[in-house]
Amino acid sequence: MGAGHTHRLYRHARSPVHALPPHCKIAAVFCFVLVVVSTPREALWAFGLYALLLAAVAGAARVPAGVLLRRLLIEVPFVAFALLMPFVAEGERVHVLGLSLSQSGLWGAWNILAKGTLGVAASVLLASTTELRALLLGLQRLRLPPLLVQIASFMIRYGDVIADEMRRMRIARESRGFTARGVRHWGVLATSAGALFIRSYERGERVHLAMISRGYAGTMPVIDEVTASRAQWTYAAALPLAALAVCLTGWMLT
Repeated sequence: MGAGHTHRLYRHARSPVHALPPHCKIAAVFCFVLVVVSTPREALWAFGLYALLLAAVAGAARVPAGVLLRRLLIEVPFVAFALLMPFVAEGERVHVLGLSLSQSGLWGAWNILAKGTLGVAASVLLASTTELRALLLGLQRLRLPPLLVQIASFMIRYGDVIADEMRRMRIARESRGFTARGVRHWGVLATSAGALFIRSYERGERVHLAMISRGYAGTMPVIDEVTASRAQWTYAAALPLAALAVCLTGWMLT
C-alpha cells in the first residue's frame, strides 16, 4: 500500500479517535460488537444506550450524523430480510394493524435490526477514522496471519486499479459513440470484460515478477512499527467497557 493511498470511506480530521493507533480501534470495535451480540434481545433500553455510546464516539471523531446515516444504507438488504420474518416465521401469532404476525418473528426481526445496525455503525466509524493502510498495519499488529494481511492489501490496492481501468475503458467506448441500450450490446460489454480480465492478469504477473526481483520471499516488510501506550489502550477500551456494563445490567434485569 502506498503511503499516500487514502480510500473514499476515510474522513480526514483531527480528533482523539483519529489519533488512536489502528489496532486499538480494531480491538475496541471487535469487543463492542461481541458485547452487543451477547445482549439479550428483551433488553430494549440497552440498545438505546449502545446507540448513544456510538453517537458520543461519532461526536468525538467529528463524523457528521448525515454521513453516518447515509453509509448505514449498506444494510438495506438485511433490513428487508428482517421485515419479512414476522410474516413467514411460525409460532404464536399477534395482530398488529389488522396483520397476523409471528411473535417469535417480531423478536427475531428486532434482534437482527438492532444488533446489525449497531455493528454496521461501529464498522462505519472505524472506516471513517482509520486509513486502509493503517487498518492493515493494525491487523498485522494484532497478529492476524500474514498471508491474510497480504491478500487484503493486494485486494484493496488492485481493486482500485481495476476500477480505474474499467472507467478508462468506458470513456474509450463512449468517445467512439458506443452506448449500451439493450441486449444486442451485451456482446461488446462481454468483450470489454474479457479484455479487462486479460489486462488484470498480465498486470498481476508483472507485479509478481517485480516483487520477486526486489527480494520478495513470502512476507512483506514492516515499514511503520505502530505501537500504543497504556493511556491509548485505556481510551480505546472506554467504549467496550461501557457497553459491557450495559450488557451485564441487561442480563441481570431480564
